[in-house]
Amino acid sequence: MLTIILRSIIIYIVVLFLFRIMGKRQLGQMQPFELVLTLIIADLATIPMAEIGVPVLHGIIPLLTLVILHFILTLLCRISAKFSMLVSGKPVIIINPKGIDYKSLKKLNISIDDVFEAMRGLGYFSLDQVEYAIMETNGKLSVLSKSSVSPVTNENLKIHVAPSVVPINIVSEGRIMKDNLKEAHVSEEFIIDFLHKKISNKAKVKDVLVMTIDKNGLVYLQMMKGESQIFKNVRRVA
Repeated sequence: MLTIILRSIIIYIVVLFLFRIMGKRQLGQMQPFELVLTLIIADLATIPMAEIGVPVLHGIIPLLTLVILHFILTLLCRISAKFSMLVSGKPVIIINPKGIDYKSLKKLNISIDDVFEAMRGLGYFSLDQVEYAIMETNGKLSVLSKSSVSPVTNENLKIHVAPSVVPINIVSEGRIMKDNLKEAHVSEEFIIDFLHKKISNKAKVKDVLVMTIDKNGLVYLQMMKGESQIFKNVRRVA
């Protein structure tokens, strides 16, 4: 029993390492050859775990071989557009201004219902909202909406707004995110002082559910018990 446990731990660590170096794509974002490799790796990993008669090394070598193959295929796809098209295919327009391209649907072996389902997932419930729809090589649908239903932007209305900024999480579930303090240009003392001034003298960091701050001085704060609050133009003191 102990042998099986140790073998399982070893194979788990190896597979985890291999997936880490292969990249962070989710299953729905994988190209066909990446998905095939992932399925084979998952199947190969179970053999040395359960079969004590199979040396662990005999299970690790095929896994390493497949990862090397993955890198070779990825490199070839980057170098050659034709090879990439051969392995992964190419995006296909299935809806154009004239309507649905039925020939393309048959080539892709998908139905009208599949198209509607993918459209609904993107927030489009009617064909007259779509100018173009493209089936990507990873099976995802990309949609360009008609200008008549496209959302109005600040640029359309000639409204000037401040550039978007990324808020930095400085407190999460009662813990100060020390690695983020330097990037946010704040200190632990700043956080404590802010809570005392804006919430109460008895407020503690452990009572904070989430607290973020951006470079414009906008603070989003929510205590464990209570609603979220937004404070603007906060002066940061690191």
